Amino acid sequence: MTINFTKYSTFYYVISGLLIVAAIVSLFMFGLKFGIEFIGGSSMQVEFQKDRPSNEAIQKALKSFNLGDITIQPTQGTGTVLQFKGVDEATHQKILAELKKLNSATEKSFQYIGPSIGQELRNKTELAIVLALLAITLYIAFAFRKVSKPVNSWKYGITSLIALFHDVLIPIGVFSILGRLYNVEITIPIVAALLTILGFSVHDTIVIFDRIRENILRKGMGQFEETVNWSLNQTLGRSISTVLTVELVLISLYFLGGETLKYFALTLIIGITSGAYSSIFIASPLLVSWYKWSLKRVN
Repeated sequence: MTINFTKYSTFYYVISGLLIVAAIVSLFMFGLKFGIEFIGGSSMQVEFQKDRPSNEAIQKALKSFNLGDITIQPTQGTGTVLQFKGVDEATHQKILAELKKLNSATEKSFQYIGPSIGQELRNKTELAIVLALLAITLYIAFAFRKVSKPVNSWKYGITSLIALFHDVLIPIGVFSILGRLYNVEITIPIVAALLTILGFSVHDTIVIFDRIRENILRKGMGQFEETVNWSLNQTLGRSISTVLTVELVLISLYFLGGETLKYFALTLIIGITSGAYSSIFIASPLLVSWYKWSLKRVN
């Protein structure tokens, strides 16, 4: 049985459009809550010997230090990670002494990042994402240069780029909401996960596009929409099995990997799911829609 994927392309576009609009609205309303790696500040991890004090007790104990907004993230066991504005070494030792008064505590790590370093890292991160998107688009356009009909090779690159924006924007929108509701921050592992999503998503799209190219070169032009549907049916099993295998690992990592890897895994779960959807229901149908629109212009 052959599934007609492009028959309901308008429906797919509406779903993706709603998700993208929701992500953009959440970004405008809530923004993103960046970690100290990007804005500068201090990060302190302590392990309490007995029970972990409540967040309210820690906030009250450190109130006199004027540390700004203190982010308190419990870790496994009795540990806690504190993030606050940058402090000097003398203040750092006073904070540690105050925490020891609450409960016998051992400092596991302390990190200070200046605001200028954080801003530089943020700029480099944005540049890395832009360059990755540009390089992927150019590569696809070059790889499909021999398939200039019925759809120009550069259109493969543009549709891939649209799908990639879709795949990255949705998890960013989710983290915008999580940052607002649960103070979840954008950290280096999350940025690494976003870059991983770009690679995974474009790989899935290229597999489908490559099958379209093979079918065009082997069987000639024919009906382009039929060729796309046939190619999607041929690669569907591979796409589903690959995504499910990766998702099972990521779900395990989310629940068992500890606090450090929790949101890294969540980013990948959302992004890879979105990438699998966009490769099948957005990128390929977009080629067909673009082809039909070009025919209407000619006629």
